[in-house]
Amino acid sequence: MGRRKCVIILLDGLGDRSHASLGHRTPLQAARTPNLDRLAHEGACGLFHATHLGQPLPSETAHFAMFGYAHDEFPGRGPLEALGARIDLAPHDVAILAHLAAVRATPEGWRLIDGDLKSTAGEADAFFSAIDRHEVDGLQFRLIRTRRLQGVLVVRGGASPCVTDTDPLVTGRLVVEPRAWRSSAGDGDCHRTALALKAYLLFARKVLVNHPANRARRERDVPPANAVVTQRAGRLKTVPAFRQRYGLNALILASGMVLPGLAAYIGMDAHHVDDSERPDQDLAERIRLAQHRLSDYDLIHVHTKIPDEAAHTKDPLNKVRAIESCDRGIGNAIEPLRDDPDVVIVVTADHSTPSGGIMIHSGEAVPLLFHGTGVRRDRIDRFDEVAVASGSLSLVRGRELLHLILNLLDRAKLQGLMDTPDDQPYWPGDYQPFCADEP
Repeated sequence: MGRRKCVIILLDGLGDRSHASLGHRTPLQAARTPNLDRLAHEGACGLFHATHLGQPLPSETAHFAMFGYAHDEFPGRGPLEALGARIDLAPHDVAILAHLAAVRATPEGWRLIDGDLKSTAGEADAFFSAIDRHEVDGLQFRLIRTRRLQGVLVVRGGASPCVTDTDPLVTGRLVVEPRAWRSSAGDGDCHRTALALKAYLLFARKVLVNHPANRARRERDVPPANAVVTQRAGRLKTVPAFRQRYGLNALILASGMVLPGLAAYIGMDAHHVDDSERPDQDLAERIRLAQHRLSDYDLIHVHTKIPDEAAHTKDPLNKVRAIESCDRGIGNAIEPLRDDPDVVIVVTADHSTPSGGIMIHSGEAVPLLFHGTGVRRDRIDRFDEVAVASGSLSLVRGRELLHLILNLLDRAKLQGLMDTPDDQPYWPGDYQPFCADEP
């Protein structure tokens, strides 16, 4: 037997709530998933939550905890997207997610009319170039477009990340006033940043309202991109690399920017993959690529956003179809990994995304399965949120997932052993060989 490896298949936003339109079942319960069910039948099942039950999580914080890092090591979503978009950040820069939106001025404030505007590439470039730089009270603002009408607002010159979001998220709500966090009330940089951010947003609003591209949009009866809204400010920190902390060489296969950015932050490798109109084929190709790259890595994280995106349409049947597509993709490519005695397969999600109601994400635990040589086999034969709850894994939280993986890879250190100066959780550590001058 060779060195054991792990492939995590992460079905983003897979968990859900029950819906009357599905007979009071979740989309995963309602979906036909023979391949996931077979893996569940051949392995061990349970539930997973990256933090606390009932706490809704975005993908980035869920993955951060899943990879074994603490909340106080998290830099914020803004810096991760900046890293994923290959935006250079200096150590003290603050990065904030920003996007253009349509708002209407009212006596109460700016009211969000449309936070998901469409535009041509030419329009987007014109908007961003008109408001890409501004300076307030010694703070330099630079807005960098990443995709569509979305970007990252980089603030340097002594800014603080401890400012509130301004994006209200829900159409019809008022845009939020930028304020310093109450927990940072004694930090003058927080108040300075909040005031400067408001000044930048006012500047952007004045420019965008009168922009020629918006005049043309109004003539076409298209909502104007007349304001910038922001959320999830952060600043980079220094954290141990994943290989240093857990002894595993790791690779993430994902589309988008946030997971490659997370990989860059914690020292994983990342391989960008594109999403097509055939999500089943996309997932199958990623699983095959993972199999091919296992000679170079100990752990490969295969990610698909399809269940999450389907849930955001707020159509439970659409999510059922997305889950069934993922199951087909797994079935089309899983056999070589399933039959390899040196491979541990993990299937789970990062969070629950309800396909009904107003919640963006929700706080229910998600299903989890382990498959591979030595994995205890329980009596679960159906992979859904309710069936797996009585599985042998029980409820797994946060970094426990990494410890379970180290254990099944035969890399978990017996507590109390110290083969290196650091009390790392893996064995053997990168220890110093004993040297002696022998005659």
